[in-house]
Amino acid sequence: MAKFFFHVDIRDHGSKNPGATNTLRVMGKRAAIIVLLVDVAKGMLAASLPLIFDLPLAPLYAGLIAVIGHCFPIFAGFRGGKAIATTAGALLIVDIGMFLVVYVTFFAVIFVTKYVFMGSISVGIAMLIFSLFSPDIHEPFIFTAFIIFLIFLHRSNLQNFFSGKEPKINDKKVKGDRLPPKDLKM
Repeated sequence: MAKFFFHVDIRDHGSKNPGATNTLRVMGKRAAIIVLLVDVAKGMLAASLPLIFDLPLAPLYAGLIAVIGHCFPIFAGFRGGKAIATTAGALLIVDIGMFLVVYVTFFAVIFVTKYVFMGSISVGIAMLIFSLFSPDIHEPFIFTAFIIFLIFLHRSNLQNFFSGKEPKINDKKVKGDRLPPKDLKM
């Protein structure tokens, strides 16, 4: 989004992450919504492929492959997003109940803590807990591995948090990360 429409590399600004949260911080709401929708659609498409083509692969695994590709994209030097929006898209196809529980948890954790990374890590925890009670999706090993994966992806946020540098979602200092309008022209 940033590179094609605004001629900037989002990975050089703000938190240096190409995801929707950093796009919101650096480029504003409209750009962030587009990034969010594209990332969700990517997860939905990947999870749908086994259903569309009647493949012997569970939609959960196809979605997981898309999430890994999203986090480590070959064409972006393996510097991708942090899995949350693409996971949401995959869960919309895999299990709508799990999607609702997981993302209500995500937003509740952000509302209470004011830290997006805590909400992000809670996605994996909520998926694991949901799967323990679900008769349809019981994959504790996959979801435990996913929690570890999310912690790995958010390691810089954790380091910043423990050193007192991680900004809260309502932190006024991050407004300094916003690119001036002249830098955002097409």
